[in-house]
Amino acid sequence: MDTDRQADKPSRTAVWALTPNGALLGRRILARTPGAVLFLSKRIDPGHTDDPSIVCFHRLSTEMKHRFRDFSHHVFIFSTGIAVRLIAPLLDSKTTDPAVVVIDDRANHAVSLISGHLGGANELAEQIGNITGARPVITTATDINQLPSIDMIAKEAGLFIETPQNIKRINMAFLTGSRICLHDPMGLITPFLPAQYYTIAAPGTDDREAVFCSYTAHPVPRETFVLRPIVLSVGIGCNRNTPVEVIKDFLEQTFKANHLSLNSIKHFGTSDVKRDEKGLLALSDEMRIPLHFYTRDQLNGVQGILTPSKMAQKHLGVKSVCEAAALLTTEKKDTHTPSFYQPGGELILPKQKNKDVTISVAI
Repeated sequence: MDTDRQADKPSRTAVWALTPNGALLGRRILARTPGAVLFLSKRIDPGHTDDPSIVCFHRLSTEMKHRFRDFSHHVFIFSTGIAVRLIAPLLDSKTTDPAVVVIDDRANHAVSLISGHLGGANELAEQIGNITGARPVITTATDINQLPSIDMIAKEAGLFIETPQNIKRINMAFLTGSRICLHDPMGLITPFLPAQYYTIAAPGTDDREAVFCSYTAHPVPRETFVLRPIVLSVGIGCNRNTPVEVIKDFLEQTFKANHLSLNSIKHFGTSDVKRDEKGLLALSDEMRIPLHFYTRDQLNGVQGILTPSKMAQKHLGVKSVCEAAALLTTEKKDTHTPSFYQPGGELILPKQKNKDVTISVAI
């Protein structure tokens, strides 16, 4: 499982300049970009400034190595050659790399260099062009041919990209005018994709490229572009001091046995007596999935419990932890949750248990 979750980072822009003209241009961008930070070489600015949004550095490569992942967007006011050599060792994946735009210090061109779609570099190039008058240079084939791109569709629909290596296969099908096979039972992709680009069919139906969009985990050809809607809520109960490894192992076993994707988990839920349960807190942190806690009244107020628990009733005073928490979490309320109400979700997996852990899943 890819535990990165492709979670959105807070939108933060770093602007980098090496020349006097670049510094002037950088200050213009800084003034029009809320929350941005301008990095200036000490060769052009000795650092005598009280402005916290301006940082002076000695060595570009060293500073970039430490700062590259701290920002969601980078604007380089220097040559593309320097940019390519500088960031090549720092790149990881098109699903997680920050957006990079390169602009010359005369503001002639703003080039979308890295993460044009998912990272937002194409949009950033347009924004920098609006600020500076530079001409945005966008080279992604689907954009310049005014075609849909499957990675942007996934981003707009809020889907987890499980097989990013296959993005190019789907976009190439669009470029060559070939219909794809689309499995989209929840109708999450079709609102963004005109009907002439797809046929509703299962992957492997024929030799066409295929997109599989579902929280169910069934075997598909390895060339399939797999997308996961993040729609599952997992209720968890556990014995005190159960290690995170035990909880996670049972979670993985349960999802595998029931053909569910871990990448579709949106929330964890449990009893508020578990607020200090180290294994559950570690699981939430490790998988980057929020963990919500519910009171006894909230848990007891849930209807539709399929597997009441005598042990939970005896020790916690509740008829259910994992099933109730799973249902509660499908309709997470920030404040003033009624003590008795029917959540909007549906229990798709009743309580599963081993000697230490109970798990239930709702959608």
